[in-house]
Amino acid sequence: MLHALLLSVKFNQKSKYMKYLYYVCCIALFIALFKLRIEYYTFLRILIFTGAMLIIKNEIKRDVNLLGIAFIIIAILFNPFIPVYLLQKAIWIPIDVGCAFLFGIYSFRK
Repeated sequence: MLHALLLSVKFNQKSKYMKYLYYVCCIALFIALFKLRIEYYTFLRILIFTGAMLIIKNEIKRDVNLLGIAFIIIAILFNPFIPVYLLQKAIWIPIDVGCAFLFGIYSFRK
């Protein structure tokens, strides 16, 4: 269903919808710093994985660079199909903050 929605709207790097998606990913990662129910973290995995995959798609079109590699690692960490469990909230906090900053930086790129 999400795939059909993504295909129905023409996404490109200059699209305002893409910037909104990156903003939502950034905010969702900062919200994840609080202790929440497991359903939120499942939603977060799907959201961040989708955002990271869209960025990877855009970066591969240009050229593979350090930012593209960082988002490949993010996609692996937040993969909802084969989840990576780090078991402690203290481990996820710096990862969430770092990923939020990467999404924020990428949303302000031209």
